[in-house]
Amino acid sequence: MSVSPGARRAGSSLPALALALLLAAGCTSPASPRADASDPPAAGPAPAPAPAPPAPAPYWVNPDGKAARQMAAHLAAGRTAEAGLLRRIVSRPVAEWIGADRPEAETRALTEAATRAGREALLVLYDIPHRDCGRHSAGGAADPAAYRAWVDGVARGIGARRATVVLEPDAVMHVVDGCTGEQHHGERYELLKAAVHRLKQQPATTVYLDAGNAGWAAPEALRGPLREAGIAEADGFAVNVSNFRTTAASTAYGRRLSALVGGKPFVIDTSRNGNGPYTEGDPAQNWCNPPGRALGVPPTRHTGDPLVAAYLWIKRPGESDGECGGGPRAGEWFDAYALELARGAR
Repeated sequence: MSVSPGARRAGSSLPALALALLLAAGCTSPASPRADASDPPAAGPAPAPAPAPPAPAPYWVNPDGKAARQMAAHLAAGRTAEAGLLRRIVSRPVAEWIGADRPEAETRALTEAATRAGREALLVLYDIPHRDCGRHSAGGAADPAAYRAWVDGVARGIGARRATVVLEPDAVMHVVDGCTGEQHHGERYELLKAAVHRLKQQPATTVYLDAGNAGWAAPEALRGPLREAGIAEADGFAVNVSNFRTTAASTAYGRRLSALVGGKPFVIDTSRNGNGPYTEGDPAQNWCNPPGRALGVPPTRHTGDPLVAAYLWIKRPGESDGECGGGPRAGEWFDAYALELARGAR
């Protein structure tokens, strides 16, 4: 499975202004028309009230992300229906994937912006050496020393500010499934454990170690690897990152795994699991920009399950998985796909 890295910056005022205008105007999609004040009341009994939406997560919403920029472009072109659909992404907190080049400066800018807004930063660290086994998101730090220095830069950039960190999607699972060469297994575990330890030196940082998804491997296969990777010192683990498994399946998987690693809590990536996984076509490609998917439960810490710490949008909806399923390179904006995700949201 490939996930999409990419640096995100805060700064430009155009997307922020567009977001403010759109929110103020209550821009809606064609599927949610506004009733005109002059319309006569509908006959018949009043419908039952809709269930209350999940309480919002305490994470920062970046006003200058790729989704916000695309929404601004749609507004500028008069495409209000498309802008209204993208609002379903732009108005929600999504994770910031820290880039390889300026980890301390980038992380400081993001966490300072979040702090100014009275919010917490949600970050993903994805730079482990031999990342993604040479696939769509191949890359990572050049060697162990470079990775340790990169993580140290991220930690310094966080400082004492509040941050939740999802650590290295796929890194443990690619050891478990053999995708990462055996000669790198020991190094991988050492680096992950060291990263957890370094990040936990920051007084307000929460760390979730990635643990795959419900369709990848049995929880029993991860007990030893997660322990070697530092789960004991981490706050918990993350499941379904960049994948499409349902929230119910992810919860069941996470609960089984939690029982094997000391009752640790976990977070679930619900960014694109609204319609569950794609089951047609080549099973080996069903993770990569599959059609007919939808946004899932919006980010929240109010999950109703004491073991599920939060539903999060860790994968950034609308950013491509890779050059498959008609998409551009991993991490680039895929507007048609973003609109489809938003259109399918319930």
